[in-house]
Amino acid sequence: MQPAARLVPLVAALHGAAGVAVAASAAHIEHSDNLATASQFLMIHAAAGLGLAALAQTRPGARGPIVVGLAMQAGVTLFAGDLCARGFGYGRLFPMAAPIGGSLTLLAWLALAGVFAAAFFTRPPPPQSR
Repeated sequence: MQPAARLVPLVAALHGAAGVAVAASAAHIEHSDNLATASQFLMIHAAAGLGLAALAQTRPGARGPIVVGLAMQAGVTLFAGDLCARGFGYGRLFPMAAPIGGSLTLLAWLALAGVFAAAFFTRPPPPQSR
């Protein structure tokens, strides 16, 4: 397994753990809409990251699921990180962090459609005749 392929499930597991921690925090902080949203994004994308890692294992050499997974994880980290910073009262992560992260996440989901199209809707090459 290539190093980048190992990174996707690792980050997915960290997103899952962070999602649980942020959800617990949101339950104890009033007006924590940002934290609740961040938790949902982290948990949903943790599952998506694990799914992409599994897909990559079924298609050795295919880089699409790994590239999409890394882009999705980077976007969610920025988006949820900015929401958490605001939810815990620290202000923004940096200007435009949430929109950049959200846009990257959206683009990753659209790219995933392309990965699925390439993987499942292209015809395999014809068998070689001897």
